[in-house]
Amino acid sequence: MSGRYPEIVYTEEGMREGMQIEDANIPVSAKVELLDALSETGLKQIVIGSFVSPKYTPQMARIDEIVTKFHPKPGVMYTALALNEKGVERAKQYAPPLTIVRSKRPQLRVHQCDVFARRNTNRSQMQEMAAWAKVIDSAVQNGVKEAGIGTNATFGSNFVGDFSVDMTMKFLEKQHDLWDAVGIKVTSVSIGDPMGWCHPVKVEEIFGRVKRKWPEITTFSAHLHNSRGMAITSAYAAIKALDGDDTLHLQGTIGGIGGCPYCGNGRSTGMAPTEDFMHMLEGMGIETGVDLGKLIDCVWMLEKMIGRYAWGHVSRCGPRPIKREQFFDANAPFVETVEQAHHFRRGKQLYEGCIYPWDKPISSPYLDRALQGLPTYEPDGAWPWEEAFFPKAMVPAK
Repeated sequence: MSGRYPEIVYTEEGMREGMQIEDANIPVSAKVELLDALSETGLKQIVIGSFVSPKYTPQMARIDEIVTKFHPKPGVMYTALALNEKGVERAKQYAPPLTIVRSKRPQLRVHQCDVFARRNTNRSQMQEMAAWAKVIDSAVQNGVKEAGIGTNATFGSNFVGDFSVDMTMKFLEKQHDLWDAVGIKVTSVSIGDPMGWCHPVKVEEIFGRVKRKWPEITTFSAHLHNSRGMAITSAYAAIKALDGDDTLHLQGTIGGIGGCPYCGNGRSTGMAPTEDFMHMLEGMGIETGVDLGKLIDCVWMLEKMIGRYAWGHVSRCGPRPIKREQFFDANAPFVETVEQAHHFRRGKQLYEGCIYPWDKPISSPYLDRALQGLPTYEPDGAWPWEEAFFPKAMVPAK
């Protein structure tokens, strides 16, 4: 990974964040097949589901079957969401293959939207803040040296409107002051966005101000939803706001599925599509270790399960065809449907019988060069600037 970028720790949330709002009747066998396929993509961290009450999240009622039937791949960290001690105890039965994540760095958290907190957790913002004292006391008793601060619904709320960056910074400052008072160093910050209000300008400003105000904070987390199409651009802003000394935790879902039933956006909430995000990172020169082809296959498997197209783009059009063997056929016919567009991975047979309007085969000297492995253009060379077809400077007639 390039030193100018932070270390990016990415977690695939499709089996949890995605499936929690899909049809509860999707067969366990289909979920296991998808989880096994995801394990082969090169993704390093995968959330397999949630240990929560099936009363409110029936989609997770059979998580015990999933965790006992899937085939863990060495080198992949599998985790599951557990919101309380009962859930943690259930998850511990399956460790390994599950990793029970218990951060050594306690964190103060708060929803900036009191309405969403009440809808989502049956707790008020005031109750969340009242719990801070217990977190701090426990940290002091255990001799903790580092801690974190963070907010959720950071950018705005479908129920009460926009939240300014100044408002977010005020919450973070108040939390930081509490840790300062007991002599515990703050080294991490998290922001969350359950209702899809994220925006790259706000992300850049929040992380930039945090770095300037508290340079000892080097661990950042951004959980971004995509209701208004801003998740990937906001993640990009987070990457650009940080540097090689920082660590950035990000999450997304294959196909960009997911959502919270409490936020009012339903399945349209979504997250950054994992395949699109990995495609962006590769284009930035950041090695992901992920096989995009296998990841796209997982998206197509997912779409069959849910009975509709997912929200991503790379799974429809394919990655940018950079290598010669990836180039589209210059003499391909009209390609009009999404299904036909899948020829990039499934082959030319997908557009057999389509309209061929070309009166003769298409050829191009640029294509010839590309197929030979030569640069399409030579900015500092002769091609095509010295060719006879390229316009030359004209000497005005006297």
